[in-house]
Amino acid sequence: MTIDFAPLQGYTDAVYRRCHKIVYGDAVTHYYSPFIRMEKGVAREKDIRDIRPENNRGITLIPQIIASDVEEFRRLVQTVSSYGYSNIDINMGCPFPMQVKRGRGAGLLSNIGGVKEILNEIKQFPEIYFSLKMRLGLDECNQWIDVVDTINNTPLRCVTLHPRLGVQQYKGKVNIDAFGNFCENVKHRVIYNGDITNVRDIKRITEMFPDVSGVMIGRGLLSRPSLATEFQRGKEYSKEESLMLLNDFHNRLYDCYSQILSGDAHLLMKMKTFWDYLEPAIGHKCRKSIQKASSLAKYHLAVSAIQ
Repeated sequence: MTIDFAPLQGYTDAVYRRCHKIVYGDAVTHYYSPFIRMEKGVAREKDIRDIRPENNRGITLIPQIIASDVEEFRRLVQTVSSYGYSNIDINMGCPFPMQVKRGRGAGLLSNIGGVKEILNEIKQFPEIYFSLKMRLGLDECNQWIDVVDTINNTPLRCVTLHPRLGVQQYKGKVNIDAFGNFCENVKHRVIYNGDITNVRDIKRITEMFPDVSGVMIGRGLLSRPSLATEFQRGKEYSKEESLMLLNDFHNRLYDCYSQILSGDAHLLMKMKTFWDYLEPAIGHKCRKSIQKASSLAKYHLAVSAIQ
């Protein structure tokens, strides 16, 4: 069973991925890049820089693309594959309003014709192994049914489903029953994604759905970077062990970002985001002190108080 690290814009960039692999080992099967999108007719340079092979040495990276139509899709595939990638993930699940309004991510699921055009275009790239990440629909939980035949007739490595609607974003409960229905009707390998925060959650999903091929975890790994490793070893780390690894992870990130970011303010802002999801590990007081730090000196003082 695979454990994949879901991409999150602004968090899981190349530096984060490399340092995570060094500290937490091989428990993550695939790291997915934050989605690559078109900007002014070309793939956004910032996104391409993040997936350059020289910036991702030592990890198994699967670039993810997001498109509103077949022309964007074609250009993105051509650009990404030119860097030597033979695996590409298609984002049809992003719930962020800015992308949805442009007909991308979960917004595409309300455009049945657009979904079918993009999936049919896959056949023009037989050298690429495609995967698909999606939701149940944009605003109706049965919208996936309208495209399931096309999905089944498309050569895909796997399909990852987050069983929520796009309009829900990350609110409300995941629809486990709908996920089960999805698994019964999709012929490809299915990966579960959504609200996995501990080892028990992974075990619960694999016990409920023994045929599931793996899990994809995003926010759960940001809040507990050791989660995949703990599942692999069959035992959770103690608080002391978790904080020791977290400290190592933080220090490596800090050293890397300090070499590529310009100025203390930029570095401080970037390092603060590292702690956005880590309040369960460090406590509210420490998290608040880090957020309030107005200089690197105060930041280091706040981080040193974590225990």
